[in-house]
Amino acid sequence: MNSLNEIEDQQRRLLLKVLALSLVSGSARASGLFGSVPKQLPEGRSIYRIDGTALVNGQPATEDTKVVPGDTIETGKDSQFIFVLGGHAMLMRSQSKIAIKANDKPVISDLSLVRGKLLSVSRGARMKIKTPVAVMGIRGTGWYAEAEPDLTYFCTCYGKTDVTARNDPTSRVSIKSNHHDQPLYILGDAETGQSIVDGPFINHTDEELALIETIVGRTPPFIFPVDDYSGPRRDY
Repeated sequence: MNSLNEIEDQQRRLLLKVLALSLVSGSARASGLFGSVPKQLPEGRSIYRIDGTALVNGQPATEDTKVVPGDTIETGKDSQFIFVLGGHAMLMRSQSKIAIKANDKPVISDLSLVRGKLLSVSRGARMKIKTPVAVMGIRGTGWYAEAEPDLTYFCTCYGKTDVTARNDPTSRVSIKSNHHDQPLYILGDAETGQSIVDGPFINHTDEELALIETIVGRTPPFIFPVDDYSGPRRDY
């Protein structure tokens, strides 16, 4: 017998597949199955979905919480938090923590992924992403990152990024990606010039990218399969 978590995971994945179908084909069947499909978040709203628990500046987040530059956000165990700030949409996995640098504009210009996993999309916007061992310059991009104390995983899902190892500035690479073309690991302790190595495509999906692009009124700049998605599965 499937566990409750497995059943809920299957339901979430089915919903994301239906979303993908509706985005590509405009299918009315998608609306018929679920009543509605994800759509752009209304102006003035920050939170699209909270599964489990999330804290914004130490306070439990609700659907009415506003996320602004200067905020620190943490997710609990078995949790997921999807939010919007300006033209940025982000999906935080469980047990993750980010700190958004204060800014006088409603955009993210500088963000620290202190720990955990984060999927993000933006267009026409530049920002800097920091982890314990890496710095990424983002130029209007979809990207996914996982941060551990001595290791960072980073995938440029689409767009352009500049990636540098914090402890080894000679390890630096510029990426132009159409569709997950060059995932990387950035190492916290490696020989000079060897701190960035190729990595696999893991723990994020095109359906999730479609979801968070949708809530800011966009679609991903690629075409992806919708009949039988069998790519890498994400986890909490």
